[in-house]
Amino acid sequence: MKSYQVVGIGNAIVDVFSTADDSFLDLMGIQKGIMQLVERERGELLYGAMTNRQQAPGGSVANTLAGLGNLGLTTGFIGRVHDDALGRFYARTMADEGTDFVNPPVPGGELPTSRSMIFVSPDGERSMNTYLGISSELGPDDVSDAVAGKAEILFLEGYLYDKPKGKQAFERAVDLCHAAGGKAGIALSDPFCVDRHRDDFRRLVRSLDYVIGNEHEWASLYQTDLSAALEQAAADAGLVVCTRSGHDVIVMRGDEQAIVPVTRVVPVDATGAGDQFAAGFLYGLATGQSLATSGRMGCVAAAEVISHFGARPETDLKALFRKEGLI
Repeated sequence: MKSYQVVGIGNAIVDVFSTADDSFLDLMGIQKGIMQLVERERGELLYGAMTNRQQAPGGSVANTLAGLGNLGLTTGFIGRVHDDALGRFYARTMADEGTDFVNPPVPGGELPTSRSMIFVSPDGERSMNTYLGISSELGPDDVSDAVAGKAEILFLEGYLYDKPKGKQAFERAVDLCHAAGGKAGIALSDPFCVDRHRDDFRRLVRSLDYVIGNEHEWASLYQTDLSAALEQAAADAGLVVCTRSGHDVIVMRGDEQAIVPVTRVVPVDATGAGDQFAAGFLYGLATGQSLATSGRMGCVAAAEVISHFGARPETDLKALFRKEGLI
């Protein structure tokens, strides 16, 4: 039976990119710089309005797994796609990039494969409009013992908490991982997601080995200022990571703390910065690096992905780590 260094569970979303200026965003009623969920009809309207479309497999945790695959770890992804053109594209591309897409595309059924229409402004900001489709149906039946129970590290996506079945899938995966001696953790995903599920997330954080979030997500989770929120988080979770756009990253485990300096880079496209930070950080965790080194690895991976279009690395990340003296 195959075992995995990292298994992710999350939304399997095809990212469809297009460039757009601010006046187009205003015209279409798109709020700049954030992720909004859209219904099927609005999704089809926006998809039709896109010029110069490019598509790539996306979804937050899936992007992180692509980064870990780039770094040579064995990875598996628990997600749900429809047996349609986009779904087959998704499963095939994940496999080509080195991550086992463990559940085959689902035939029949009503909902199409999930997609996110991402409009990239000239300043590199991305405005995401996500139609969740079939991935919102991910549930405990999609989580097999053979995958979640064979994970050294399990990585969960906060967005899945929006559906009761997603929550059950999470809980099952965490139990299987912990029973086999693995570590389970989550990315908080987005401050609005935290707002919607604050009590659940606070309970969840106490049961996990590591939690990654940005300053807005942590402040939202504990409804207080950042330093008080991180103090509370460090008491609740095994390992706490806080990213702050353009500022030092804070990593805490018990009484141990690392402040990781960030080199500011002007983004070409900010898509995937948090996802690739997680990839670098989890690589450090999986290979037994210190908190500071793991944090630096996250920053190097994030800097690589914002230097080009798209949410997945295009350079050999290990070579970048070597250049920085991290390995």
